[in-house]
Amino acid sequence: MSNSGDNNHEQVSHEVTLGAEPVAHVGNFTITNSLINTWIVVVFLILIGIILRKNLKKIPKGLQTLFELIIDGGVKLCDSVTNDREKSMKIFPFAFTFFIIILLNNWLGLIPGVGSIGFLESENGHQVFVPILRGGTADLNTTLALALISVVVSNILGAVTVGFYRHFNKYVNVHGLAQIPKKLRKDPTVLIVNPIKFFVGLVEIVGEIAKVASLSFRLFGNIFAGEVLLSSIAVIFAFGLPIPFMFLEVIVGIIQALIFGMLTLVYFSIAMTEEEH
Repeated sequence: MSNSGDNNHEQVSHEVTLGAEPVAHVGNFTITNSLINTWIVVVFLILIGIILRKNLKKIPKGLQTLFELIIDGGVKLCDSVTNDREKSMKIFPFAFTFFIIILLNNWLGLIPGVGSIGFLESENGHQVFVPILRGGTADLNTTLALALISVVVSNILGAVTVGFYRHFNKYVNVHGLAQIPKKLRKDPTVLIVNPIKFFVGLVEIVGEIAKVASLSFRLFGNIFAGEVLLSSIAVIFAFGLPIPFMFLEVIVGIIQALIFGMLTLVYFSIAMTEEEH
């Protein structure tokens, strides 16, 4: 009798895992709970964009006025970094898109039901709770993808703006090495200076890889830590106590989205500026 009772009352566990949990499979493609959250944000932004596009007016009203104020403020913020309106207009769509996608992903993870509505799955002889939705930026895969896009696209725009050879020469200073025989008689110091410049260029390559790690781990670490904090507080006392911490996470979500957007803005601005400047 006791054995059957134990079988009828299997213990259900739920732990906040570093990796996103799979909720479905389409062939060999795994759909995770964080991926669903990210899709929701993308679809929402597409719908908002379509609605705004269809209702644009020369004299803005309501929601259009709000968005125009936000965009105008964002472009002015870009100008303060680039000091060039033409360059700002090229960079702003990328930086603002990163900001709004990350902000909505951060906030969507705080909505009631996200992380608490799911299904049971058997694992190693006991039931494990798997949430259907999870904050997109609480998954390292998402933040790593965003960081890679930011760094790769900044280098592509840099190559288009200043020229492929000049941009490539910033990392592999072939030009500096080629100038050594020509300038050696007039300036013997090039024998020391130019190899150093070549080595600094190689360090720049390491710096680009470090940018990816910095952007992705900073965003993931802060959002995931907030998720763990809220889960721990809810276990201690689920009614009332988590509310102040949720407001704190709302602010953290804004700050982290702003940091990612601003760093993207700086990376793009530097990549689109010639090395001499």
